[in-house]
Amino acid sequence: MTGHLVLIGLPGAGKSTVGPLLAERLKLPFLDFDAEIERRTGRSVPSIIRDDGEPAFRELEHKLTVELAALAMAAPAVLAPGGGWVTRPDTVALLRPRARLVHLKVTPEAAIRRLGSARLARPLLDGEDPLARITALETARRTAYATADWVIDTELITVQEVIDVIAELVSAPGDG
Repeated sequence: MTGHLVLIGLPGAGKSTVGPLLAERLKLPFLDFDAEIERRTGRSVPSIIRDDGEPAFRELEHKLTVELAALAMAAPAVLAPGGGWVTRPDTVALLRPRARLVHLKVTPEAAIRRLGSARLARPLLDGEDPLARITALETARRTAYATADWVIDTELITVQEVIDVIAELVSAPGDG
């Protein structure tokens, strides 16, 4: 593999769950963007979004992606950016065409179920109707998610099966 493997999808799709296990399987480093941004800023992602706005958070993701683009040739990794990372074409372009994007697809209903009470810590899902909010996110991001190299419906398969499918795709002849 000559570029990063980037997991994209809605909150609750499994990026942060699948990412480290997939990285271990592929013997690659793993980077969760939210955790790294929190480490660097000393602030939680919800506080960044609430206090500074989503565009400020996306700019932090962009700057992190700039750094990762420089490392892609020497040290490919499995990356788990926020669900909206893919909506900034200038950010995605930093890793393309070498990076492979994997859309972990999930319905808004399943995403809300998976997030459970953790959704309360997500400002973009805050409010009276989190299902309506995540449905609106899915609709707004659908075209961006469609740019993925591979789409894996994560609803009816286990985390291990998701990892197996991705590992098989990555190791297929002609990839990377």
